[in-house]
Amino acid sequence: MKLSKHSAALISTGLAGLMVLSACGGGDDEGEGGASDGAGTFSIYTGEPENPPVPGNTTEQNGDRIVNALWTGLVKFTPEGEIDFSGVAESIESDDNVNWTITLKDGWTFHDGTAVDAESFVDAWNYTANPANAQDGGSYLSRIAGFQELQDGAATELSGLTVVDERTFTVQLSAPFALFPAVVGYNSFYPLPDAFFEDPEAFGNRPIGNGPFQADGDFVPGEGITLTRYDDYAGEDAAESGGVEFVIYAEQDTAYTDAQDGNVDIVDVIPPDVIESAEQEFGDRFIETESSQITYLGMPTYDPRFSDPRVRQALSMAVDREAISEAIFAGTRAPADSFIPPVLDGYRSGSCTYCILDVERANQLLDEAGFDRSQPVNLWFNSGSGHDAWMEAVGNQLRQNLDVEFTLQGQLDFAEYLPLGEQKGFTGPYRYAWSFDYPAAEGYLTPLFTAASFPPIGSNYSFYDNPQVNQAIAQGDQASDEAAAIESYQAAEDIIAEDMPMVPMFFTEIQSVHTENVSNVRLDLFQRVVLSEVTVN
Repeated sequence: MKLSKHSAALISTGLAGLMVLSACGGGDDEGEGGASDGAGTFSIYTGEPENPPVPGNTTEQNGDRIVNALWTGLVKFTPEGEIDFSGVAESIESDDNVNWTITLKDGWTFHDGTAVDAESFVDAWNYTANPANAQDGGSYLSRIAGFQELQDGAATELSGLTVVDERTFTVQLSAPFALFPAVVGYNSFYPLPDAFFEDPEAFGNRPIGNGPFQADGDFVPGEGITLTRYDDYAGEDAAESGGVEFVIYAEQDTAYTDAQDGNVDIVDVIPPDVIESAEQEFGDRFIETESSQITYLGMPTYDPRFSDPRVRQALSMAVDREAISEAIFAGTRAPADSFIPPVLDGYRSGSCTYCILDVERANQLLDEAGFDRSQPVNLWFNSGSGHDAWMEAVGNQLRQNLDVEFTLQGQLDFAEYLPLGEQKGFTGPYRYAWSFDYPAAEGYLTPLFTAASFPPIGSNYSFYDNPQVNQAIAQGDQASDEAAAIESYQAAEDIIAEDMPMVPMFFTEIQSVHTENVSNVRLDLFQRVVLSEVTVN
């Protein structure tokens, strides 16, 4: 397998110490490939996805679980965070980190039996990048030449994409980017069959991927989707079970209770208030996994009340992260002190100076900013996922330390919560979390803190934009070695840490449980249960 020297160096991100963590047959179950009925099936909890399972429109955890059971991308990643060419790509080559040639393996098919070829990728990328299609993951393609022309309406396709033959296509970037072979492992770069373009809405109801599982029925909002093993899967990670049922729960507590009763087999993230009792109850079926996730309080920089960085700095310094972790999470959340998590090269302990509790300084900053303390602060979070208690604890500390009242805004489920953020609807600090899409420090910067990632094609819900940050990230992207790249990314982080468009709260450890019905349950680097490995007892 071929990979440019620079890319290989940048992707080896020092994750060796990281613990391993946190379709369809076109509507005909007897279609090509079919599904094996020679093994048992199991069930897994999920929340309501924001959108139907289409890769380019899925950037949140609930939908991501389903998409990555149905699809396999160009590359995968080892437990140590290195690129693994067990996906569709035979090689990804470049001499200059601008012009890339991607060669595909032969024999990969979609669940409807059609071939996964170069056009499957090029057509999918063009669709996802087109703002007319409002795909949440469109910003990930922003480095490909022609992206800006597409956004401006001056083009209908990315000029940087060319199909060479059935198994080969080329990609021209607008500037050097050594991490490109890692980025293409993300959802936004997954292939789509012809059936998608014939009727995208119907496809979302009955998705057709190229992964180890295929849809065995429609995706039903509020209920879920059932998948069966795809026996013609070309990858090395074929499913061990006969299938998996994703069951949507409005409340995480209900899912956990169902796991206790044996009604759902896997709950990958359990409620905070059962962390201490779950280990005793589930024994070796209780799993703790170090995670790449950072939990944030996002700041609506577009709201005049929170537009002054001093206000955002003060709110951060008024919160005792350690106390909240001990009281709400049984000490399993580490206070965040950086915008890059400890599991990645580039992390610096204490790089977020405003993440340290300092009530006196916080009050000084609020006074300097002329903040109106007579009006309560709205604290936003999505319902049903165990965020109530810790967000209320944040509010209590703002009251105690800053003499500012708060109002909890936790009435929206996840499928309603993110669209509100896309419309600049958050009227105060909001709960947010981020796990890497590919194992690199840059993955915590570009998607969250650049204008290229503004919704609806990205995840920058704070709508923060600083040209100095963009410049530092660009320097990192174009660096010739890992050390230089990290130095530039850290320079971008330093600017972000001064502006505080988001407040890092916790580095997250994940607690999961499963029933006696299943074995071989683990979470990968992306906080996904590795569904293909799960066996049914």
